[in-house]
Amino acid sequence: MKRLIVSSALLAGAGLLSGACGSADTTVHDASSMSSMSAMPTESQTPITSPAADHNDRDVWFAQMMIPHHRQAVEMAKLAEDRAVGSQVKELAQKIRAAQDPEIQTMTGWLESWGVQAPGESAMPMDHDMPGMEMPGMMSGTDMKKLEGLSGTTFDRAFLTMMIEHHHGAITMAEEEQGAGVYEPAIQMAASIISSQSAEIRTMKQLLQ
Repeated sequence: MKRLIVSSALLAGAGLLSGACGSADTTVHDASSMSSMSAMPTESQTPITSPAADHNDRDVWFAQMMIPHHRQAVEMAKLAEDRAVGSQVKELAQKIRAAQDPEIQTMTGWLESWGVQAPGESAMPMDHDMPGMEMPGMMSGTDMKKLEGLSGTTFDRAFLTMMIEHHHGAITMAEEEQGAGVYEPAIQMAASIISSQSAEIRTMKQLLQ
């Protein structure tokens, strides 16, 4: 009888121990599962770009294309110094140079910081014949030679006509940057280009009249 009572007690104790271990295992497993679940990113936590990416391909395109685009505008403005006769045309040309020269330096700095080579001084539209890499509003080499050979009121009219087209191209590129770029300084420059060059277009149209 004593042996039976002892055996029963041992069996009951073993059952309780087994139940306790099972409960502990379950608790550990549940805690591990909860930890794993909390570590998993939700859809709202998933970044659109990698943490190190503060710019994208559109930002690079904007800088690479706008640099030669600006350079040509500056080149056209330089021609006005000794070829234009209208004082307002000369003043506009000076304003264009004053605005776009610093922007060229700024965009060159962006590209260098991104490890991307900036366009060389001789970069022109024919150097960029890849699809999607067009620079709207750029004058051809023939157009530039023609402008260079003009003077007086003939130059003024040709300069204003060509610069209006050139500005429209820059505005198109800036709008594309606003729509697809992510680098805030580039987006801000794009907004400035749209605002300033739209105003200059209105002025040039008035001068042509």
